[in-house]
Amino acid sequence: MHARALTGNLQVEAIQHMNRSFPILLVEDEPDDVFFVERAFRSGHLKYPLFTVGDGQEAIDYLSGTGPYADHGVYPLPQLVLADLKMPRVSGFDLIAWMRNDKHCKLVPIIILSSSALAADVNRAYALGANAYMVKPADARSLERLFQTIAEFWAADQKPAEARSCRERTS
Repeated sequence: MHARALTGNLQVEAIQHMNRSFPILLVEDEPDDVFFVERAFRSGHLKYPLFTVGDGQEAIDYLSGTGPYADHGVYPLPQLVLADLKMPRVSGFDLIAWMRNDKHCKLVPIIILSSSALAADVNRAYALGANAYMVKPADARSLERLFQTIAEFWAADQKPAEARSCRERTS
């Protein structure tokens, strides 16, 4: 059973019996890509709460716990950020730079998911501090497998204590 709340451009998807200790933040401006990612999570039976924002500025607001994202019970700190590169307002590159320069968010893992396979984009993302860079697969089954692998790998990983809360300064 799904429960969905809509606040601004943030979609919150909560599935009963989820692993609530590993929320994932998807930063994606293309509605079709959001749809396919959400479908991959459902069809892959991924039991991690997925929160979606529409661009890098919304992600910064979410991570900072400001504005509509101040309620930590509704908008928990993500343990993993999946971000597109090419977005309006604040790009994926700028989001990486912000997170790596923010003393409270610098250790939260960031995976770039982009349609760009340009070496310049890949190199810049890693240089700014991305933990991984993956080109979005074209077919739904490959996308499902990709997210299954990403979620299982990062959920099993040992996390630094500081990565537990970008928001401790506002709590």
